[in-house]
Amino acid sequence: MSFDLTILVALGFVGLLAGFVDAIAGGGGLIAIPALLAVGIPPVTAFGTNKLQSVVGTVIAAFTYWRKGFVSLKLLAIAIPLTFGGSFLGALAVKSIDTTVLQYAVPVALIAVALYFAFAPRLTDEDSHARLGIAIFLPLMGFAVGFYDGILGPGTGSFMTLGFVTLFGFGVTRAAGHTKVLNLTSNLGALALFIPSGNVVWLVAGVMIVGQIIGGYLGALTGIRFGARLIRPLVVVVSIALAVKLLVFP
Repeated sequence: MSFDLTILVALGFVGLLAGFVDAIAGGGGLIAIPALLAVGIPPVTAFGTNKLQSVVGTVIAAFTYWRKGFVSLKLLAIAIPLTFGGSFLGALAVKSIDTTVLQYAVPVALIAVALYFAFAPRLTDEDSHARLGIAIFLPLMGFAVGFYDGILGPGTGSFMTLGFVTLFGFGVTRAAGHTKVLNLTSNLGALALFIPSGNVVWLVAGVMIVGQIIGGYLGALTGIRFGARLIRPLVVVVSIALAVKLLVFP
């Protein structure tokens, strides 16, 4: 496929915006995938290309959260490989299962996430009491959400952030940082299948990666700077936007 310079520059800015939003609340694919489809890239290849370009922005965001002290890699030591494996299995399974039920169930779940973040009274940057044991249930959450990310994908960041806050008592900014690490892992798991299958447009991904580097860094700094005051409403907006997109344009 060939693209003129104007389209490539526009996709670079799309990558920047997607990386910025994704670093704070997830949902960057809501911006990137429609843009990739709009320039004529087939759906499966658009999905693979989006995964590749978003990986770099997620690396930048995850590293920034970690460098600022909001991520414990030791805590994620078991969850990381299980999230990778779940995503790979999900991407493998998507070719042989009917995802119609998920296409209707996911918007409902996203609306529930939005309502929780909008109305829960104690969502702050302060850690609270964990409802489940992190050692056992965090890896299980990573596998389950990674599997979902490999099959469908929209809302992965919102679901992970909600899990860290409600199940494990993380403050909102700390939850966002750990979400970025596991989201990066699930993207890599899916790419382990998409790249060998040839479902990536490398030129487009490369251009969008430049934007992702800038957007992911600025988004992470913005999320850290404003914390729950920004992350909380943005998760609500992104979750609702994803739900509407899936219901109106499945």
